[in-house]
Amino acid sequence: MQVADAIVVGGGPAGSTCAWKLREAGLDVMVLDRATFPRSKLCAGWVTPEVLADLELDPQDYPFSLLTFDELHVHWKAFSVSLRSPQHSIRRFEFDDFLLRRAGVQVLQHKVREIHRDGPDYLVDDQFRARYLVGAGGTACPVYKTFFSERSPRNSALQTATYEQEFAYDWEDPKCHLWFFDDGLPGYAWYVPKANGYINVGLGGMAEKLKQKDGHLRDHWRKFTEKLRRNNLVRYDDYHPTGYSYYLRGEVDVICNNNAYIVGDSIGLATQDMCEGIGPAVRSGLLAAAAIAGGANYSLAGLAQLTGNGLPSQILKRQFVGAKH
Repeated sequence: MQVADAIVVGGGPAGSTCAWKLREAGLDVMVLDRATFPRSKLCAGWVTPEVLADLELDPQDYPFSLLTFDELHVHWKAFSVSLRSPQHSIRRFEFDDFLLRRAGVQVLQHKVREIHRDGPDYLVDDQFRARYLVGAGGTACPVYKTFFSERSPRNSALQTATYEQEFAYDWEDPKCHLWFFDDGLPGYAWYVPKANGYINVGLGGMAEKLKQKDGHLRDHWRKFTEKLRRNNLVRYDDYHPTGYSYYLRGEVDVICNNNAYIVGDSIGLATQDMCEGIGPAVRSGLLAAAAIAGGANYSLAGLAQLTGNGLPSQILKRQFVGAKH
């Protein structure tokens, strides 16, 4: 039996940030993740200056791929505009591994199957014991499923789906482009160049609205990649996109239960304007660590001002998910 003060299930940005701050506070922390890092992770991969500030990370000190955009180039039907909104693109393959290594805690490759209480502690698969438990395992997080799914059920209207691909490409246009609501897509598509000759292109939309329109992201994908070719942005013939889904921020009733906490995509914290999840994941990890190590109240109030990328959030929010839930 391996024993720690806290077990964090999931080594992504939410889990590694929480583990980092718990270790700094003097706790013995163990991270369990079913993958071996560095691992592939689908993601457009942009982070805001606020995210780097939360991570206490200067862009000049980050040792891997990082490309800075001073503007976002937004396209909506025949309307195009450049908005000053500083962003950075990263590769999640590198970024997540860097944050997890920086946390300085024990990391074990382990797929969690069963969790139960044993007195004041949590037992994970009868192999790991800790007083505190943090669920940072994304949409399928076993901590959420075991202790929170009934008390904080998911809202299907807030489920978003993405279809994307990241690959080596000698891009010529260094700008980040976003296309909103093309051909009835209840979401947006993106072109995100990355440093050292990589690019991520993809699209995402609200799953329930896609179903209502009898649509599928692969149909929008074909039209989108044709647009990229017509605009001389990406001339590429080996597309093999894959997808995943996650949940946007809604009304969450319970995020802490008897020394068990959930953070990041385990709660469903992506912003309703841009479906951006890294910022809320990092911030929730900090808040959970402050609650565990310092006795602070674990509340999502500290996430209230996170709105993705500085775009007209109320307009986008209504287009994506409709009325307030």
